[in-house]
Order: sequence, then C-alpha cells, then structure tokens
Amino acid sequence: MSWQLHIDSDRCIGSGMCAGAAPDLFALDVAHARPVNEHIAENDDRALEAADICPMLAITVRDTDGKEIGPRE
Repeated sequence: MSWQLHIDSDRCIGSGMCAGAAPDLFALDVAHARPVNEHIAENDDRALEAADICPMLAITVRDTDGKEIGPRE
C-alpha cells in the first residue's frame, strides 16, 4: 500500500519548505518542487507535514483509495 504525492506546479512558488521538511520525499528544481517519487510508503507523516506547511497549499497527498488526506485542515 502507498500514498500518492502531487505538486501543483501552477501553485508552487519553490519556497523549499517541503524539501527542507522531507528531503527524501521532495526535491527543489529550478523554480518548483517535485516529489522524488510519486508513490511513498503509507502513513509517512512527513508527507502530511510538508503538505500542511506549504505556503501555497500546492501539495496533495492521497491514500490508496484516491481520497485526499493532505493537506490537513
């Protein structure tokens, strides 16, 4: 089972907060962040933390059923 990470490049401003919080999950390219792998181990709270701290709410975390679980409210 895995979670899926997605970064909306139209919203991402490349702040690097996600890569700072979870450098093995997110990388910062020239102007935007990207997931290192789109599928990660289920229950990796660092992915949820990164989605929560993204200033533009550009990160989406989905569970195996496709339900959006991050960012949390």
